Amino acid sequence: MFVGHFGVALAAKKLAPNASLGTAIFSAEFLDLLWPAFLLLGIEHVRIAPGIMRMSPLDFTDYPFSHSLLMVLLWSALVGGIYYVLRRNGRGALVMAGVVFSHWPLDFLVHRPDLLLYPGGGSHYGLGLWNYPLIAVPLELIIFVAGVWIYLNSTQPRDKVGRYGFWSLAVFVLLAWISTLFAGAPPSVPALAWGGMSIWLLVLWGWWADRHRVSTAHQASS
Repeated sequence: MFVGHFGVALAAKKLAPNASLGTAIFSAEFLDLLWPAFLLLGIEHVRIAPGIMRMSPLDFTDYPFSHSLLMVLLWSALVGGIYYVLRRNGRGALVMAGVVFSHWPLDFLVHRPDLLLYPGGGSHYGLGLWNYPLIAVPLELIIFVAGVWIYLNSTQPRDKVGRYGFWSLAVFVLLAWISTLFAGAPPSVPALAWGGMSIWLLVLWGWWADRHRVSTAHQASS
């Protein structure tokens, strides 16, 4: 999943209007922000194996700390807990925790069986929809478009930055995802990891665009 995770982040604005879109993107992509760091540190491992799946050349050989179900639950609690400490917003904290957790079931749909329930667990799980592009591509698009629609109906632009900043982000994310469908295998694992770090730019982009939009829930209560 890629744009599917962003769709969840966008939809979260409806449930947590006080939370920034940047925070929601951070939460939705938290596991994929950990993963490249763990790759560079040698904590987790991946093998570039063109052809292993029709839509992904990556063999996720070892990523129990960023992507096992138990660790995802712990990461969700951590992100939600930190959000609560910083914002004192219980609803927002629960939503952000849920957004972090949403990453695992979405990955479960598309990954081949390479997801663990807990570090050291023997069985691997995944439905492998990346081998079925006619299912996986529409599924991601539906989640993303639904997220865009929910976000647009939950916010209004304060100014031109709010309008064009958001749309430029949405179009960029969509085009970046489309490009990955045709890009082929990355040249190396370090290149893959450093490329994954670019998600931080999308977090900042989402924060910036969202600062120039106002929640319709706030307008209704004023």
